[in-house]
Amino acid sequence: MKNILLIGGSYGIGLALAKELQFDNKVYIAARTNETITDMNINYIPFDATTDTLDTSKLPEVLDGLVYCPGSIQLRPFKNLKIDGFESDMHINFISMVKVVQTVLHNLTASNQSSIVLFSSVAASMGMPFHTSIAAAKGAIEGFAKALAAEYAPKIRVNVIAPALTDTPLANKFLNSDEKKEKSAQRNPLKKVGTSEDLAQMASFLLSEKSNWISGQIFHVDGGMSTLLVNG
Repeated sequence: MKNILLIGGSYGIGLALAKELQFDNKVYIAARTNETITDMNINYIPFDATTDTLDTSKLPEVLDGLVYCPGSIQLRPFKNLKIDGFESDMHINFISMVKVVQTVLHNLTASNQSSIVLFSSVAASMGMPFHTSIAAAKGAIEGFAKALAAEYAPKIRVNVIAPALTDTPLANKFLNSDEKKEKSAQRNPLKKVGTSEDLAQMASFLLSEKSNWISGQIFHVDGGMSTLLVNG
């Protein structure tokens, strides 16, 4: 049984992943709230990505997996973005993640081979208007992941999932009606808006032994948006 730490696992992709992992692994969730996981086989640790303080006393000595889920979606014209907006996106997506990895690095290296799964965005590889801030933050994650994977191979595997717009609480303002969901689906080559479960299944695979020869990769789980040009 593996020890898996999910940062921000009480909603969205993290919650879907926790539901998938809870019966075959010992799952620890560090998040601001726990009301969605009280009836699950989960070990809860209070954590806020804006303060970066993780109580490691509640973690096992050995961690076999780490998934960092917190993120942001701030879409604005570049001329309307202030520096504090860039700083906020960079902090919650990247700086806080780096601090978490540093905090539990000893636990991860204590495993025979641990796996880190991070989340980027299709916007990091595609030029998309109004995405300058989030694309910069997610691009930092991708570069960091490849460098970390090289530095800690073969002890730690590090991979990144880069989705397109996914139906999660974070994206609610973009998908809070059937009309918005349909428009978003029609912009996707597979004519579908991704779900938390779609991303959770990929993360679960990257945490498992089935992916033990995979590291330093960016997986575009985005319905083909980053690579396919489809008419209609």
